[in-house]
Amino acid sequence: MIRLIGIHRYFKVGEQIVKALNGIDLAIGRGEYVSVMGPSGSGKSTLLNIIALLDQPSAGSYVLNGKDVTRQSDDELAKIRRDNIGFVFQFFHLIPRLTAAENIEMPMILAGIDSKQRQLRVEQALASVNLLDRAEHKPNQLSGGQLQRIAIARAMVMQPAILLADEPTGNLDSKAGQDIIDLLESLHQQGVTLIIITHDRSIGERASRQIRIVDGQIAV
Repeated sequence: MIRLIGIHRYFKVGEQIVKALNGIDLAIGRGEYVSVMGPSGSGKSTLLNIIALLDQPSAGSYVLNGKDVTRQSDDELAKIRRDNIGFVFQFFHLIPRLTAAENIEMPMILAGIDSKQRQLRVEQALASVNLLDRAEHKPNQLSGGQLQRIAIARAMVMQPAILLADEPTGNLDSKAGQDIIDLLESLHQQGVTLIIITHDRSIGERASRQIRIVDGQIAV
């Protein structure tokens, strides 16, 4: 499903070149549950952003579902991402002026899905995260755990096969964090390929496969 071949990612900072990723080779199969761990600055988030098609490598190839997606146009990348990948961020990234339901609906509006189908899917998504009663609440009226559940519902409303989560419990207390991990794992049990970045070793070790990144490389 996901295959990275010789992935490098360089950033220019002033006169220096920072090597965020330095020769990553990685294959992740359909339905896997993978955690990515490593110290701050090791390249974890850069790796996840490349897998999510939010960033492009400086060198190397990325093959997704048998198609090389390394050098696609921005419009093509957006379509591939929309059809294949959901992304959950540490800081939720919900739109403050929109209600929970409207935030979940937004990806479907961008995809051109008709309003009747959108309404049905929003209700199903809210029910799946046990927040039907918060449909009309705006983000500032929701707790951290509720915000992350809405973010997960939004990520899954297009029914992607891959769900990427970057420190999904990083801003939550232990109880809310445990609820989020349980929710993510329930999605994996339904067949979703789940990839989680985490600093929390106890969370990372729950995955059936653990990957450690050190200095932009996969530690063996």
